[in-house]
Amino acid sequence: MLVLKHIPCAFGDFSPYTERVGRENLFRHTILVTSDDIDMMQHASNIAYVRWIQDVAVAHSTAVGFDFEAYRKLGAFFIIRRHEIDYLRPALRGDELEVRTWVDTVMAAKCERRVEIANAGSGVVLARALTLWGFIDATTGRPTRIPDGVRVAFSVPPRPRRASQEAP
Repeated sequence: MLVLKHIPCAFGDFSPYTERVGRENLFRHTILVTSDDIDMMQHASNIAYVRWIQDVAVAHSTAVGFDFEAYRKLGAFFIIRRHEIDYLRPALRGDELEVRTWVDTVMAAKCERRVEIANAGSGVVLARALTLWGFIDATTGRPTRIPDGVRVAFSVPPRPRRASQEAP
Protein backbone atom coordinates (compact mmCIF):
# COMPACT_ATOMS: atom_id res chain seq x y z
CA MET A 1 0.00 0.00 0.00
CA LEU A 2 1.34 3.44 -0.92
CA VAL A 3 0.92 6.19 1.66
CA LEU A 4 1.52 9.69 0.36
CA LYS A 5 3.13 12.27 2.60
CA HIS A 6 4.74 15.60 1.92
CA ILE A 7 8.29 15.33 3.26
CA PRO A 8 10.57 18.27 2.43
CA CYS A 9 14.24 17.46 2.23
CA ALA A 10 17.05 19.78 3.26
CA PHE A 11 17.72 20.80 -0.35
CA GLY A 12 14.17 21.82 -1.29
CA ASP A 13 13.45 18.70 -3.36
CA PHE A 14 9.93 18.04 -2.13
CA SER A 15 9.40 14.34 -2.68
CA PRO A 16 5.65 13.89 -2.26
CA TYR A 17 5.74 10.30 -1.08
CA THR A 18 6.86 7.85 1.46
CA GLU A 19 6.44 4.18 0.63
CA ARG A 20 4.96 2.06 3.40
CA VAL A 21 5.80 -1.57 2.76
CA GLY A 22 4.68 -3.49 5.83
CA ARG A 23 5.17 -7.10 6.87
CA GLU A 24 4.82 -8.61 3.40
CA ASN A 25 8.60 -9.03 3.26
CA LEU A 26 8.97 -10.63 6.71
CA PHE A 27 12.32 -12.34 7.32
CA ARG A 28 12.86 -14.80 10.20
CA HIS A 29 16.11 -15.69 11.91
CA THR A 30 16.63 -18.03 14.88
CA ILE A 31 19.24 -17.46 17.57
CA LEU A 32 20.19 -19.09 20.85
CA VAL A 33 20.89 -16.93 23.91
CA THR A 34 24.39 -17.87 25.09
CA SER A 35 26.39 -17.12 28.23
CA ASP A 36 28.13 -14.30 26.34
CA ASP A 37 24.75 -12.54 26.00
CA ILE A 38 24.01 -12.55 29.74
CA ASP A 39 24.60 -9.53 31.98
CA MET A 40 25.02 -9.27 35.75
CA MET A 41 21.23 -9.44 36.22
CA GLN A 42 21.29 -12.94 34.61
CA HIS A 43 19.30 -12.00 31.51
CA ALA A 44 20.30 -10.91 28.01
CA SER A 45 21.98 -7.53 28.05
CA ASN A 46 20.84 -4.50 26.09
CA ILE A 47 24.00 -4.85 24.00
CA ALA A 48 22.91 -8.36 22.95
CA TYR A 49 19.54 -7.02 21.77
CA VAL A 50 21.22 -4.30 19.69
CA ARG A 51 23.56 -6.90 18.17
CA TRP A 52 20.65 -9.22 17.35
CA ILE A 53 18.77 -6.34 15.69
CA GLN A 54 21.77 -5.52 13.52
CA ASP A 55 22.54 -9.18 12.80
CA VAL A 56 19.01 -9.94 11.58
CA ALA A 57 19.10 -6.89 9.29
CA VAL A 58 22.41 -8.06 7.80
CA ALA A 59 21.09 -11.63 7.42
CA HIS A 60 17.94 -10.33 5.69
CA SER A 61 19.97 -8.17 3.34
CA THR A 62 22.29 -11.06 2.52
CA ALA A 63 19.30 -13.36 1.91
CA VAL A 64 17.90 -10.98 -0.74
CA GLY A 65 21.29 -10.72 -2.50
CA PHE A 66 22.81 -7.65 -0.87
CA ASP A 67 25.78 -8.66 1.24
CA PHE A 68 28.70 -6.33 2.03
CA GLU A 69 30.35 -7.02 -1.34
CA ALA A 70 27.17 -6.15 -3.27
CA TYR A 71 26.91 -2.81 -1.45
CA ARG A 72 30.62 -2.18 -2.06
CA LYS A 73 30.04 -2.67 -5.80
CA LEU A 74 27.14 -0.20 -5.63
CA GLY A 75 29.41 2.30 -3.88
CA ALA A 76 26.83 2.90 -1.16
CA PHE A 77 25.83 1.37 2.17
CA PHE A 78 23.09 1.42 4.76
CA ILE A 79 24.13 2.87 8.11
CA ILE A 80 22.18 2.98 11.35
CA ARG A 81 20.99 6.47 12.21
CA ARG A 82 18.69 5.64 15.12
CA HIS A 83 17.45 2.72 17.23
CA GLU A 84 14.29 2.61 19.34
CA ILE A 85 13.86 -0.53 21.41
CA ASP A 86 10.97 -1.49 23.68
CA TYR A 87 12.10 -4.21 26.09
CA LEU A 88 9.01 -6.16 27.11
CA ARG A 89 10.32 -9.35 28.77
CA PRO A 90 13.78 -10.76 29.51
CA ALA A 91 15.60 -13.30 27.37
CA LEU A 92 17.43 -15.92 29.42
CA ARG A 93 20.46 -18.14 28.88
CA GLY A 94 19.49 -21.09 26.68
CA ASP A 95 16.35 -19.45 25.23
CA GLU A 96 15.80 -20.00 21.53
CA LEU A 97 14.61 -16.78 19.96
CA GLU A 98 12.89 -16.03 16.69
CA VAL A 99 13.99 -12.63 15.41
CA ARG A 100 11.61 -11.27 12.78
CA THR A 101 12.32 -8.24 10.65
CA TRP A 102 10.85 -6.33 7.75
CA VAL A 103 11.40 -3.06 5.96
CA ASP A 104 8.39 -0.99 6.97
CA THR A 105 8.78 2.42 5.36
CA VAL A 106 11.05 3.58 2.54
CA MET A 107 11.95 7.13 1.59
CA ALA A 108 14.45 8.42 -0.98
CA ALA A 109 17.64 7.84 1.04
CA LYS A 110 16.46 6.15 4.23
CA CYS A 111 14.18 3.42 5.45
CA GLU A 112 12.64 2.19 8.66
CA ARG A 113 13.13 -1.44 9.60
CA ARG A 114 11.08 -3.10 12.31
CA VAL A 115 12.21 -6.04 14.41
CA GLU A 116 10.38 -8.32 16.83
CA ILE A 117 12.30 -10.65 19.10
CA ALA A 118 10.15 -13.48 20.42
CA ASN A 119 10.67 -16.63 22.45
CA ALA A 120 10.58 -19.35 19.76
CA GLY A 121 8.86 -21.85 22.07
CA SER A 122 6.10 -19.72 23.53
CA GLY A 123 5.80 -17.05 20.83
CA VAL A 124 5.88 -14.34 23.52
CA VAL A 125 7.36 -11.12 22.15
CA LEU A 126 10.34 -10.02 24.27
CA ALA A 127 11.26 -6.83 22.43
CA ARG A 128 10.20 -4.62 19.54
CA ALA A 129 12.53 -2.28 17.71
CA LEU A 130 12.43 0.38 15.06
CA THR A 131 15.69 1.28 13.32
CA LEU A 132 16.16 4.18 10.94
CA TRP A 133 18.73 3.26 8.28
CA GLY A 134 20.32 5.90 6.07
CA PHE A 135 21.69 5.03 2.64
CA ILE A 136 25.01 6.80 2.07
CA ASP A 137 27.52 7.16 -0.73
CA ALA A 138 30.69 5.28 0.25
CA THR A 139 32.98 8.00 -1.12
CA THR A 140 31.31 11.15 0.17
CA GLY A 141 29.50 9.84 3.23
CA ARG A 142 26.47 11.83 2.08
CA PRO A 143 22.93 10.47 1.72
CA THR A 144 22.10 9.06 -1.70
CA ARG A 145 18.90 7.64 -3.19
CA ILE A 146 18.23 3.96 -2.61
CA PRO A 147 18.58 2.33 -6.06
CA ASP A 148 15.59 0.55 -7.59
CA GLY A 149 17.48 -2.77 -7.53
CA VAL A 150 17.84 -2.55 -3.75
CA ARG A 151 14.22 -1.45 -3.30
CA VAL A 152 12.92 -4.35 -5.38
CA ALA A 153 15.11 -6.88 -3.51
CA PHE A 154 13.32 -5.87 -0.29
CA SER A 155 9.87 -6.07 -1.96
CA VAL A 156 9.61 -2.30 -2.36
CA PRO A 157 8.39 -1.04 -5.73
CA PRO A 158 10.80 1.13 -7.73
CA ARG A 159 10.39 4.86 -7.19
CA PRO A 160 7.95 6.47 -9.61
CA ARG A 161 9.66 8.76 -12.09
CA ARG A 162 8.76 12.42 -12.32
CA ALA A 163 7.92 13.81 -15.74
CA SER A 164 11.23 15.71 -15.68
CA GLN A 165 13.12 12.41 -15.24
CA GLU A 166 11.53 10.57 -18.15
CA ALA A 167 13.08 10.45 -21.60
CA PRO A 168 11.49 12.76 -24.21
